[in-house]
Amino acid sequence: MTGKVLVLGAGGQIARWAVGMLGPEKMELTLLARETTRLPHAPPGARVVAGDVLDADVLGPEVKGQDIVYANLAGNLDEQARHIVEVMSGAGVRRLVFVTALGIYDEVPGAFGRWNTRTIGTATLSTYRSAADAISASGLDYTILRPAWLSDKDEIDYEVTRRGEPFRGTTVSRKSVAALAVEIIKDPSQWVRADLGVNKPGTDGDRPVFD
Repeated sequence: MTGKVLVLGAGGQIARWAVGMLGPEKMELTLLARETTRLPHAPPGARVVAGDVLDADVLGPEVKGQDIVYANLAGNLDEQARHIVEVMSGAGVRRLVFVTALGIYDEVPGAFGRWNTRTIGTATLSTYRSAADAISASGLDYTILRPAWLSDKDEIDYEVTRRGEPFRGTTVSRKSVAALAVEIIKDPSQWVRADLGVNKPGTDGDRPVFD
């Protein structure tokens, strides 16, 4: 089991589920968020750090000595990914779980794929693709997660597809994505250098299916 875990973007909705699941585990948690007010229920013993992942003076000291980094970020994901890779490589920290989005490889088939591209936008998908490319070229022991459209359902129900396989389904719960990330954190030998689509089975359709 991993000892020291750094969560980047810890105030995000998926990450908060993950942090809650990690709380009972015997791990040293460091939670980095731009706004620490979004972490009112941090587990006892967790270190809560305010800051931006693009700030080397913040990220560098927090990465040093970690066993695994879990990044669940938004915005300029390509720049963030490159900076995280650089800092982790310099610190000798190898294990990374990084969340992007579906559609970055044009892997979503049919009408839903066309809708997804129009809705997210090619510019955003290109930014997320650049982030994934930087990570996959880094030499780190990464796992990239590409969730379907996200729901707030309090459930864990998911399946995965590998890079190069058609994406399945249209939606998945944030809790499910968090559960997959936590399983990898608990056993980092899983899904090393894997790039996974994550969806709820049975949600195929031309638009997101929120049942």
